[in-house]
Amino acid sequence: MEFNAVILAGGRATRLGGVPKPSLTYDGASLLSHALQAARGAAAVVVVGPDAAGTGGAPSRNTALLPDTALMSDTALLPDRVLQAREEPAFAGPAAAIAAGLAALKDNGNNAPWTLVLACDMPHVSRGVSFLWKALEAQPGVEGAMAVSADGRKQPLLGAYSTSALEREVAEASEGSGLRNASVFRLLARLNVLDVAVPAGSTDDVDTWEDAAALGIDYKLEADVKSQEETLEEWCRTLLQAFELEGVEVDINEVLAVAGVAAHSVVRPAAPLTTFIAGYAAGMARGIGQASDDASMNAALDLARKIAKEYSESEADAE
Repeated sequence: MEFNAVILAGGRATRLGGVPKPSLTYDGASLLSHALQAARGAAAVVVVGPDAAGTGGAPSRNTALLPDTALMSDTALLPDRVLQAREEPAFAGPAAAIAAGLAALKDNGNNAPWTLVLACDMPHVSRGVSFLWKALEAQPGVEGAMAVSADGRKQPLLGAYSTSALEREVAEASEGSGLRNASVFRLLARLNVLDVAVPAGSTDDVDTWEDAAALGIDYKLEADVKSQEETLEEWCRTLLQAFELEGVEVDINEVLAVAGVAAHSVVRPAAPLTTFIAGYAAGMARGIGQASDDASMNAALDLARKIAKEYSESEADAE
C-alpha cells in the first residue's frame, strides 16, 4: 500500500527532565532512528518536532524515498531525504503535530492515499506496523487502522489512516475549536477505524525514567537524570514542610505516572488538574478518618487513572 509517514518527535518530556525522547538510545540507535526504520517503505516521511534535523528548524525539501539504511547510530540528525515540520504553536500536542506533518507532506507534493502515524517513543513500534497494513488489506472501505496493545489499550499514535480522511478532520477541527492540546482520539473519532491487535510490546512507550529502564533504554548523561530525581525529592520535601506535612510519604513516580495518563487520555493541561484534585480528595479522606495517608493517596491516584482512561474511550465512542 502506498503511504506517507508522520513521526511525532516533539513534546516537552517533562517527566524525563526535559531530555528529548528522540535522543534516547535503544539497542545502539536512537528512538527516532527506530521510528524511521518502522516507516521504511514510505513514499515520504516527515518528522514533527523541535529541530530534529539540526537545521535550526528549517524543513528539508527533499522528498525522495526513505532508504532501507535509514537506521542511524546518531541520535539527533535526520537523513537528508526526510522532511521536518513543527506544530503551531510549539508543544501544542500530538493532534496539532499530525496536522503539521500532513501540511508539510502536502506542501511538498506528497499525496499518498495512506498516512502512517508513529510516536517516536515506542522502541518496538516496528513490530506492529505490518499488522495495520494486513488489516486494511483484508477489510477495504475503512478509513484507518489503530493499534490495540495486549492489555486492550488503544494507541492512535501507532496507526495508519486515510490521508483524505485525516485532512478532512484536521480542516474541520481547525475551523472549530482548533487542535491546540486537542485529544488525538477526538480528532479521529468520526473515522471508521479498525482496532488491530498488535504483538506484545509494540506500543510500550517512554514517559518516565522507570519506563526507560524497564525497556532497557540508555541515556548518556546519567548525572542529569540523577539531578532531576534529587531535585524532585528535595522539592517534595520542601512542599511537605511548608504545608506541615513532614510525616506524609509521597510516591513521586506514581503521581507523575497518573499525570501522564491524564495528559495522554484527556488533554495535556489535565495533568496538573488531575493530580491536584486527587491530592485534595486524598486529604479529605484522611481528614475524616476514612483511611491512612498511604491508603487515601493510593486510592485517589488509582481512581484518577481509571477515570482518565475511561474518559478518552467515552469521548471516542460519543462522537
